Formats: sequence, structure tokens, C-alpha cells
Amino acid sequence: MKTTDLDYTLPEELIAQTPVEPRDSSRLLVLHRADGRLEHRIFRDIGNYLRPGDLLVANESRVLPARLFGHKEPSGGKVEVLLLHKLQDTQWRCLVGGARTRVGTRLRLDRHGEPSPLTAEVVVAGERGERTLAFSAPVEPYLDALGVMPLPPYIHEPLRDPERYQTVYAHTLGSAAAPTAGLHFTPELLLSLRDQGVDLAFVTLHVGLDTFRPITEETIEDHHIHTEWASLSLPVAEQINRTKVLGGRVVAVGTTSVRVLETAARRGLLQTPAGACPWRPLAPYEGFTDLYITPGFDFRVVDVMVTNFHLPKSTLLALVMAFAGEDNIRRAYAEAIAQRYRFFSFGDAMLIV
Repeated sequence: MKTTDLDYTLPEELIAQTPVEPRDSSRLLVLHRADGRLEHRIFRDIGNYLRPGDLLVANESRVLPARLFGHKEPSGGKVEVLLLHKLQDTQWRCLVGGARTRVGTRLRLDRHGEPSPLTAEVVVAGERGERTLAFSAPVEPYLDALGVMPLPPYIHEPLRDPERYQTVYAHTLGSAAAPTAGLHFTPELLLSLRDQGVDLAFVTLHVGLDTFRPITEETIEDHHIHTEWASLSLPVAEQINRTKVLGGRVVAVGTTSVRVLETAARRGLLQTPAGACPWRPLAPYEGFTDLYITPGFDFRVVDVMVTNFHLPKSTLLALVMAFAGEDNIRRAYAEAIAQRYRFFSFGDAMLIV
């Protein structure tokens, strides 16, 4: 598939700069995969398309205030650090902005322009500004004082409330970007869905910044997707298995949840006799995933998807095309643009049924 097949033209004014209030007042474009039919709704109407016995599976990863500022010692040159992934207790894979941050460079992190006790040393130099930093102490206790929320590069407005870039169920700290499909849910909406018989389960996938990097290769098959840490627990695997046995649907909230579920479907399977079950039951999974979902992919777990509108030439757009069909997604995006939907992280949502 050519990467140009994932391209489209978006008016800049449709890139949402701030979230709507309340969360569930965003618009919802409902796409019916079977016939391509589209409906325009409000997100709080999502329950009209879910059934008793369905299972919502959401990513509960919490965004780190991962943008840190500091200076090199002894030169004093300014640096900016973006935490990407924790490797060990005090070692992180990071993006480091600043000239000549070679292996051995010593950094001191700043608090409001003043030096803090936290230092770091570059121990591995990678490509495209990636560095492995060894910090003088665990970073997490310092993040509230030193860290800033790392908003995507297409958002230029300051975020007044950092919690608006977290889902209401965010729990496990580790993402460099929010799993944005979940930003539309309120506690009241989740309780309402539960009252109508829709259950809720959580997985974890720590989102990396590579999710914003476009595919630059001529064909999408030549692209190497990023690796992210994922976890699906035994109780959640059992919930999914029970849902499938009883005829319910697995509703993935966001592409991150899709990747966890479909990774587990390939790596964390219970062994069952041939013919004993129309699908292979899931087992728990924990580890890294580099699952790359493109058109032609065989979805084994996900039946319904909640998602936002994604960047052109992105792996996320390839994923939703794989799930809903290329022509369906192209028509849906054209309709969303014509109807002035808001796009990307703080934008409106799609429900693909």
C-alpha cells in the first residue's frame, strides 16, 4: 500500500487546540462497517450503539509530566529532556534537545530556572536525538516539581488544566502522550453505560512519541513501527473470554487498546483443543509490542472501536483503515472535514461498529 493512500488535506483551523467541556459533549461520527453508513451524534450518545453484555476495554496509562528543562555542566548550555521509556530504576530512554549532548555529558535539571538536586549523565547516544540518561535518583518523585505536560507538536495553545490531557481513569504512570480516544468519557457516562449492562476493563499501553511521526517510506510495508510496553492482566483476559463466550462484543477504546488486545491474541493465548472453541481464548500478556496493523490484518479480538481522527500518513490511520475498510475511512474523513469536525488529540471522536 502506498503511503500516499494515507494522505488527506486538512484545513489547519480544524486541528483542535483545546478540549471541549464537558468531555462527553464532543461530536461523534458513527461509521457502520457493513454498509458504510454514517451518523452524526454527540459522544454521550454512545450508549445507543452498545448492548448489554458488551465490554469496553480502555487504556489506563497515565501521561508523565515528561518534559524537563536543565543545563549542561559545567558549560551551562541549555537542554530540554523528554522522557520516553523507563529502562531501569534510574535509567530512561529520552529525547534530548541541545547541542553536543554526547556520551558522558552531565546535565542538571532545573526548577523554575534554578538548579535542582537531580542530575543525569548521557550513557548511550541514539539516532534522531534519542539518548539514554542515567539519573542521580529515581525521576518520579521530582516530576510534579520539575516536569511539564508534553502536548503534541500540533497543539499551540497552553493547557490550563493538565488533567484534561489525562483520561478520568488514568492510573499507571508511563505515557509520553495521552490515549486520546478515552478523553471523551466522564465518570457519569461510564456509570450510565454500566447501568445499561456494558462492562468496563482496563489494559495498559504506555504511549510513545513515535505515534506522532509520519510514515516517510514510499510504501507502508517498508515502515518500522515503534515499540511500546503493554500489559493485559489475567482478570481482564478472563473478562474478555467470558464476553466472547456469552456473545458480547469487545469494544476497544482507542488504537492503543486495539494493539494490546491484538498483541495478546498472537502472543498470550491459552492452548485449547482444535475445534473446541470458535476463537482461541486469551491469556495474560506483559511485554513490549511492535504489532503493526495495516489493511488486510486479521482482527481476532476487537469487534467495535472508539477512536479519534488521526494524522495523515500515520500508522494509526493505517490501523483504522484495516479495521473499517479503506474506502469507508476515506469517506468518513471527507464527511468529517465537510461537517467541520475537530481533529486529532483534543478533537472529536468516531465510533466504528
